[in-house]
Amino acid sequence: MNKISKKVVVLLAVFSATISMKSNANGEISEHVNNLSAHLTEYAEEVTWLSDKFSGVVDEYSKKGKADSDQLIEFWEEVDFHSAIETQYVPVYATIWQGIYGVKVAIDNGEKAAVVEAELLKLKQALWQGLGAVKLAAQYQQKGLVPKVMTTEQEPTTGPEVIDDIKKKLHRVVAKYAEKLTEVATTLVHDTYLQRFEGIEGALIELDAELVEDLEKDFNVTLPQAISKNTSVDNVRAVVETMQVKLDKARSLLVKAEESRKSVF
Repeated sequence: MNKISKKVVVLLAVFSATISMKSNANGEISEHVNNLSAHLTEYAEEVTWLSDKFSGVVDEYSKKGKADSDQLIEFWEEVDFHSAIETQYVPVYATIWQGIYGVKVAIDNGEKAAVVEAELLKLKQALWQGLGAVKLAAQYQQKGLVPKVMTTEQEPTTGPEVIDDIKKKLHRVVAKYAEKLTEVATTLVHDTYLQRFEGIEGALIELDAELVEDLEKDFNVTLPQAISKNTSVDNVRAVVETMQVKLDKARSLLVKAEESRKSVF
């Protein structure tokens, strides 16, 4: 075991609790882990994105002799692929963490660029191995051969809470699009509509059917088209901001309806 490997093992042991806490705090395990096959394109895009981001950190180190190694962890915790592999195949999940810390320790120790690049290669191999494991798990999941994963994402329980959650997710759509993760952004729009908006659609139709029709068009046509046409981030943000105004109106209607219902009783 070389010097870097020994230090990585020690760091993983020392920081294992920290890693777990960060994973739970920054990367909630959402319902996508129970529908892997629908998100495989998204995961593949995220793995490519991670590979490029990790390479960017190493390239900076190679050119300048220094780089912010903490970015490696920040990038990893940002993607949904993180929880997909965490819940499906822990050995590779651990190998990815080991790879991240392999690169991080090499940078922090001021190792030669060739050493850092060798660690990066191992990390990339672990990422693609992880994607393969998730694809296999998706097949097993479709056949009902794996148990359902317990998610940690807190579900909104009232209409106004659902609206608040939708607005947060739409902000994330813009962020993912800005990161050039178009598949992730598109999937997030689709999931937000199916898993959130459709749940309050019935109540809203009774209050303002035209508003519901407008939002349905935004979710299913206007926003997806803005993303698929590779328009500017400002254009996508403008669509989302228009939707936010409509969602604020929907929230007000739901709040008033709830207050009226309570006053009756």
